[in-house]
Amino acid sequence: MPSQQRAPVWLFDLDNTLHDASHAAFGMIDLSMNEYIARELSVSPEQADVLRRDYWRRYGATLLGLVRHHQVRAAHFLHHTHLLPGLEERLRCHAHDRAALRRLPGRKYVLTNAPEAYALRVLKALGLDGCFDAVLCIEHMCMFGQFRPKPDARMLRHVLARLKVPAHRCFLVEDTLAHQKSARRLGMSTVWMQRYMRSNSHGPEVGVYVRRRPTYVHARIGSLQKLREL
Repeated sequence: MPSQQRAPVWLFDLDNTLHDASHAAFGMIDLSMNEYIARELSVSPEQADVLRRDYWRRYGATLLGLVRHHQVRAAHFLHHTHLLPGLEERLRCHAHDRAALRRLPGRKYVLTNAPEAYALRVLKALGLDGCFDAVLCIEHMCMFGQFRPKPDARMLRHVLARLKVPAHRCFLVEDTLAHQKSARRLGMSTVWMQRYMRSNSHGPEVGVYVRRRPTYVHARIGSLQKLREL
């Protein structure tokens, strides 16, 4: 059997997995989304914040709720909420992270619910843009006219088919447990990145006990260097 047919395939989340997004970006994105919702839907800042949180909790992405209930154009929302002036100055990455990714055997992809322009911008600023075979973003998660971001199992199956890899050879490296649970049901190996959530938990991981390992998580890591040991 050729070696490429045995090599692992890695799917990396972006925010709070490859960089400290809680420090660099999440606060800016939340504020930008609130301002967009308040402006486009003509609601108060308080109402905008409630809608943003509610749609994220119900659908896994604020965008889905705005498209479904308010006919917001996805491209317009993603562009205007991710302009984020000054983002690059807040991003942090270490040389050993880049080295660890380059040494990791197998194909490597970014799989993120973030928009493509933002993801490419972050990877370039971090010096990680040459570490991956491709970047799969929310624009690539549209099936039959509907967005299906993580943790949608139908989208994950589509990704496996697109990459021509069986689930058992695929590793999902994520900070979000709900995404790992969905991937594990399909037969993927799941790796819980805890490096940034220990001090900067965000969203559904706030208050999560990081020392536990749910049954659907194969391994917990605090650095990218640990991936070689898997």
